[in-house]
Amino acid sequence: MENKSECPFCQINKLFLIKEGKSAFVQLSDPCLMNGHLLIIPKRHVERLSELTEEERKEILDLTVEFQDKILGRFASGCDVRQNCRPFLPQSKLKVDHLHVHLLPREMEDELYLKSMIFENEIFRDLTEEERVKFVKLFGL
Repeated sequence: MENKSECPFCQINKLFLIKEGKSAFVQLSDPCLMNGHLLIIPKRHVERLSELTEEERKEILDLTVEFQDKILGRFASGCDVRQNCRPFLPQSKLKVDHLHVHLLPREMEDELYLKSMIFENEIFRDLTEEERVKFVKLFGL
């Protein structure tokens, strides 16, 4: 992002704030994908996980664990944890160039499943031997 002053996550929105830590905060997602959708956001403007300090990584992971447990213990039987890096998409209301982690409360056959994830079986496929060899070599293992 060229202008960090335009970043919606560089300032904590107290209206949606759930918890504030030293280097990260938890807020309700707005817009949200489902009820209880949370975002865990580093205070410092970074775009990739690799840009986080060790302290920031630890706090973000600790907050992720804490709030996943709260979601699972209080109102949902499942919780997806997601972090997307999609610099090929332009920034918009749904895509912000500031690293953040999504916590998505889930239930069997919820709206997200019925509208998109029901098609996973058609998208996922078995890994070929050629792909396995290629990517093991590419990732340097």
